[in-house]
Amino acid sequence: MNIFRARYRLLIIAAALAISGCQLIAGRAILPKGARNPEYKVRVEQGVALAASDGVMLVADIYKPETPEPAPTILLRVPFTKTFKNDLGVEVVGRFWASRGYIVVVQGTRGRFKSGGTNYPLIHERQDGLDTLHWLAQQSWFDGRLGMWGGSAFGYTQWVLADQGEPGPMALMIQIASTDFHGMFYPGGAFSLESALFWAARSRGAKDRDPSMAELERGFQGFPLIQADDRGPGNTNYFKDWASHPQRDAYWKAIDGENRARTLKAPVLLMAGWYDPFLPSQLHDYKTIKSEAQAGVAAGTRLIIGPWSHADAVRFADGSTAGSYRRASLTPSLPWFDHQLLGRPVDPSLAAPVKIYVMGKNVWRDEQEWPLARTRYETFYLSSHGHANSVRGDGMLTSKPPALGEGAERPDSFVYDPRRPVPSRGGAMLGPRAGTYDQEQVEQRSDVLVYSTEPLAQDTEITGPIGVVLYVTTNVPSTDFTAKLVDVFPDGKAYNVSDGILRRNYPPQMSASRPEEITIDLWPTSMLFRSGHRLRLEISSSDYPRFDRNPNTGGNIATETHPQQATQQVIHDSAAVSRIILPMIPR
Repeated sequence: MNIFRARYRLLIIAAALAISGCQLIAGRAILPKGARNPEYKVRVEQGVALAASDGVMLVADIYKPETPEPAPTILLRVPFTKTFKNDLGVEVVGRFWASRGYIVVVQGTRGRFKSGGTNYPLIHERQDGLDTLHWLAQQSWFDGRLGMWGGSAFGYTQWVLADQGEPGPMALMIQIASTDFHGMFYPGGAFSLESALFWAARSRGAKDRDPSMAELERGFQGFPLIQADDRGPGNTNYFKDWASHPQRDAYWKAIDGENRARTLKAPVLLMAGWYDPFLPSQLHDYKTIKSEAQAGVAAGTRLIIGPWSHADAVRFADGSTAGSYRRASLTPSLPWFDHQLLGRPVDPSLAAPVKIYVMGKNVWRDEQEWPLARTRYETFYLSSHGHANSVRGDGMLTSKPPALGEGAERPDSFVYDPRRPVPSRGGAMLGPRAGTYDQEQVEQRSDVLVYSTEPLAQDTEITGPIGVVLYVTTNVPSTDFTAKLVDVFPDGKAYNVSDGILRRNYPPQMSASRPEEITIDLWPTSMLFRSGHRLRLEISSSDYPRFDRNPNTGGNIATETHPQQATQQVIHDSAAVSRIILPMIPR
């Protein structure tokens, strides 16, 4: 047992060095810039319990610096099960902050870590969080200064308390989570199937686990959508709830609340990822805070957007990454809390309101706002002779709009068959398949329209929100259209940069002379397209299983078992100018 404990402590020390950004060089620990040295010994109180309003016991481990001086508190409400790995992570994070002068409370959410009750994501966090704040206020060691930290589901545990004061958080650090979980699950109206099923498979039951791709694939196959969990990992009540509530109804209002980005009472450091499913709604939160929150909250709020998917580093086309997401998520925490809770000067790394990672150029850059004020929005127009199907077609993206009465433009058409959807290749989703991937398999299909520019004459930076305006027809009452921006290398390899989807109903008896105008919002991005590369736009009606399939019937998508094919048209001429609007950053 003594040998085991000794090995356990060595693992903790090694992990602590790694997570705090230390490197062992010639026997010396080298701290990164901004990580001040530990100052205090740490005392740990394990298994500290409080009773929630309904009697469920919420249990925490508390890490305290050995100092007679009052200390601020950092609260984490973690939705993880108790495992050796998670114990190690809690120990590392708790000691990292506590040794630098903070009391750290790491509490399991309901049904997770050491807490009682049954896990159901997002439902109980508001009331359990309020109960926790009430308990904190009664502790002799709590001096009123409170920060919160965490990402994803325990980023959500911060949002539900952001409107609280006395007690309430004075500083928040929210990663890869927004006030709009409905928006994450239903971007453009389509259901984020892979994200939802991965989350359900991982969290169902008493313990978290890593689901296999085989069981997820079983879930993705077949109809109806509502039974994807039954076909794959097993019946999960909250997956069925997510899939059966496509509208922003009472179910989602109870989860998302109202105006949380407008009513928060503390500055927040938001960390987002270019390939994270929460990115669009997280950026909307940032803009709302800056324009509508209290002046001091707005002025103190910061935004960092990095080359990350959901809690992981994106692997670029050359196989490299920009470094560990876990380390990146912890590194800013100390200077952030030091400033907000201890009153220390703003660290230079957090002086600018916005910090972004420009992919392609692979550099971090400070900015003053989002979107960037110097953005120049440029339009590229879809063009073809009616045969833009697949990469072998004649689709083009040009800077010149269709000429009036030219007559050379022909509509492009394809058949969308829900039983044979276009497979997802990367994108912003939960799970291991997020990120950027070669699109060759997708671009060979006849149900994918492909439009490409000529090789770029110079490096071109695209940073900001992206919109695609299409004029379309369909012969079904409800369907989807998808759009994807792609970076094409000189050797022909093509990698996804940004994408989006739109699900809606359509009027009957449409024709090329009476198309519908639609706008598809793509994921915001920051990418430098190198000289010699080409910009490419892919248009289709499915991106599966990142998004669920529209069965095209106009009925209840969650329960539909008899999908039908749809014949889709994209019109691009002088009267129906289909186009992509790109946020160019002047060199």
